[in-house]
Amino acid sequence: MPKLIEQPRYSCALGAQQTVVAIKRAVPVVHSGPGCSEKISSLIGQGEGYAGGSTIPCTNSSEAEVVFGGEDRLRSVIDGALKVIDADLYVVLSGCTSDIVGDDIGRVAQDYQEQGLPLVYAETGGFRSNNYVSHETVVNAIIDQYSDKYRDGNDVIKGLVNVFATIPYQDPFWNGNLAEIKRILEGIGLHVNILFGNDSNGLSEWRTIPNAEFNIVINAWVGLKIAKHLEEKYGTPYFHFPYLPIGGAETSKFLRQVGEFCNLDKSRVESFIKKEEEKFYSHIERTADFMLEFRYGLPRRFYTILDSTYSLGFSKYLLNELGIIPAKQFIIDDTPEEFKESIRQQFKNISELRSADVEFMTDGGMIQEIIRNDENKNRALILGSGWERDLARELNADLLIVSVPIGYRLILNCGYAGYNGGLRVIEDIYDRVLNTYR
Repeated sequence: MPKLIEQPRYSCALGAQQTVVAIKRAVPVVHSGPGCSEKISSLIGQGEGYAGGSTIPCTNSSEAEVVFGGEDRLRSVIDGALKVIDADLYVVLSGCTSDIVGDDIGRVAQDYQEQGLPLVYAETGGFRSNNYVSHETVVNAIIDQYSDKYRDGNDVIKGLVNVFATIPYQDPFWNGNLAEIKRILEGIGLHVNILFGNDSNGLSEWRTIPNAEFNIVINAWVGLKIAKHLEEKYGTPYFHFPYLPIGGAETSKFLRQVGEFCNLDKSRVESFIKKEEEKFYSHIERTADFMLEFRYGLPRRFYTILDSTYSLGFSKYLLNELGIIPAKQFIIDDTPEEFKESIRQQFKNISELRSADVEFMTDGGMIQEIIRNDENKNRALILGSGWERDLARELNADLLIVSVPIGYRLILNCGYAGYNGGLRVIEDIYDRVLNTYR
């Protein structure tokens, strides 16, 4: 009997529609049954954007398409999308129905590509994987079918980097995180293709992907397949930082490693870091009286119920800069087996004096039961999703909603990455602590 997962925190492979929505003036065209796209939007959507949510064109495949095939229906929907949606890129994505039936969406897409239309395709039937994996599939498809056409010989643009970090929308704070990552990388002298969100220049950045001097992956494992593909295709070397850098220490560490890898002017890197650290720690110093006065009412231990990139980033920051002790850390992104040991080692060496216990689990109900049975859960901080709201009330714990489904937070441009993100973490955590101060 297949195992049921209680309280899912990611979607099926078709969730990569949100990867497309996050690209300026790009639109997904979904070849799936009715309701698939809407369910994904309700779980990780966080607004419609330019062409998301109910705007997404969909074939709504029915019994007729199952019996007779749905390629004609797909052509009809693509033709309609080209007429009524003013986009710079159209990305055809398949759902379970069309993949099981065997519709050849590649052949359909090729007909439009031969007409010179900006249309690509990717097979994202929900049963193939989850949206962490299919994010890489869709990005590589756009690179191969769109970006590659704009490659200008073997010209490399000095100092240009492509950044692959957290997954848009699956990370509720993706827009703010990418903005901060771009800001700090530009601060040390790089030109940045951030690719997604408000701080991206849209498809013009995607067209220069082949000309980048380096690729930067800021993630425990998602994005490595993209970087390796680009290395094989264009010979572009990549730098891997396996968690989200949050706060002063980890952000400075990240920038120094990037500066060394990219052979940047060390004096410029250190000058930027010094300026940012002075500003960051001046704000930290202002909290000293607060931390002393309320020390007996502040959370002493924390649990993370997050994906590997966030869990590592928050754990390092909360322990090493805020002094909160890690309880068990739960990773919920269905991490591929080949990456688990390196993640365990990161938690084992989370600081010079401490390690953290980590468990890879996708069942939210089971995770919550483990926390309930933990004998040392008093005055706890939980970093999780909207699913943990009732658990936090039950345990009198403080909850910071960081992961989807967010439900009880409105997020516009907030981010937790970098120096500015580290300050926002402190504000958000202790805002909730003071609201429940006992």
